Amino acid sequence: MTRLLRYLALAASLVFAVAAPPALAQAPRPASLTILVSIDGFRADYLLRGKTPALAAMAADGVRATAMRPSFPSITFPNHYTLVTGLRPDQHGIVDNTMEDPARPGVVFRLNRPDVVHDPIWWDQAEPLWVTAEKQGVRTATMFWPGSDAPIRGVQPHDWRLFDKNVSSVDRVDQVLTWLDRRPPERPRFVTLYFNAVDSAGHSGGPDSDLVDKALVDTDAALGMLLRGLQTRGLLETTDLVIVADHGMAATSHEREAYLADLMPAADFHAVSLGAMAGVRAEPGHEDEVAQALLKPHDHMTCWRKADVPERLHYGHNPRVPPYVCLAEIGWVIGATNNGYATPKGEHGYDPSDPQMAALFVAHGPSFRHGVVQPAFDNVDVYPLLAALIGVKPEQNDGHLADLAGALAK
Repeated sequence: MTRLLRYLALAASLVFAVAAPPALAQAPRPASLTILVSIDGFRADYLLRGKTPALAAMAADGVRATAMRPSFPSITFPNHYTLVTGLRPDQHGIVDNTMEDPARPGVVFRLNRPDVVHDPIWWDQAEPLWVTAEKQGVRTATMFWPGSDAPIRGVQPHDWRLFDKNVSSVDRVDQVLTWLDRRPPERPRFVTLYFNAVDSAGHSGGPDSDLVDKALVDTDAALGMLLRGLQTRGLLETTDLVIVADHGMAATSHEREAYLADLMPAADFHAVSLGAMAGVRAEPGHEDEVAQALLKPHDHMTCWRKADVPERLHYGHNPRVPPYVCLAEIGWVIGATNNGYATPKGEHGYDPSDPQMAALFVAHGPSFRHGVVQPAFDNVDVYPLLAALIGVKPEQNDGHLADLAGALAK
């Protein structure tokens, strides 16, 4: 019994029976396939809960990070685009899940507006890895990833699916395996796969809830299905798997809310975005009132002019960042008015240095060492790692491959 199978069998025996994939060969060949998997909202310490035996086995046999620090703001779209561009949100232009652009007055980018989200103008401040790879002759496929629904700089992945949250985790894996059933010349060499159940459960039930535990179990089962499918097709031993999250999750409650309308009249300001972080602009003629209301000490949040956001957050220069940025204390949320605001039981978007925002990083395959615990690093480093794995020349980025050199077999 080889190393991966031993770890997987041990992990399964400690939790529950899981169908284990056959193990890697003793002398793996160089990787011919790289799969980037995102488990949205998978906080780094979820790995220690004992609910994810397949993932734990890969971490034990490969590389796991103590923490991967998200970029600010620690939310979904900005960090997913950072992972595939190596640029921080202020550089790549996806500065929030909800944003406005002075060049497109009256248009609001938000997750529930696919007609806007699919417009490439929002994404073309940077070039994601699948575009770079396609330009350099590497076939790619995305089973959901923010940005892959739009033709960025005129290019999309060779294979892609329009995002639909109702597609089950099992069906997502099945689509990836179907793409990999092709003959080698038509088979993608770089694939992304996205799971959202853990994040949804964290918002609905909070990070310590049974809902999160169930989502961890279900997502891990889908990951196990992917591993078994790769082995059945003779691909596991030559596949590098990089499994990440975009951010962590912190518990929130109705008792921990701060409202902008408690500081100034609601008619004075426009809230572009709300939550752990709020982006605010003054309504015309009320600039002084908004500045006086926001730029003073508050009990559970701190507000800055965009030019004064702390340098360590690397945020505030992009035109899409609103004039004022407010950051809540961990566990608190910022609303506009106390008028039916539905506070989630879990939230993210806080200071990336807070341990509760730390994201998952696990890597396994012939390019990686065995049993390595990687010190904490910034998520911009994932991009140059992926570019090296698939053998393409990366675009200019904020990452440093040297930060992950200790994880690599070569």
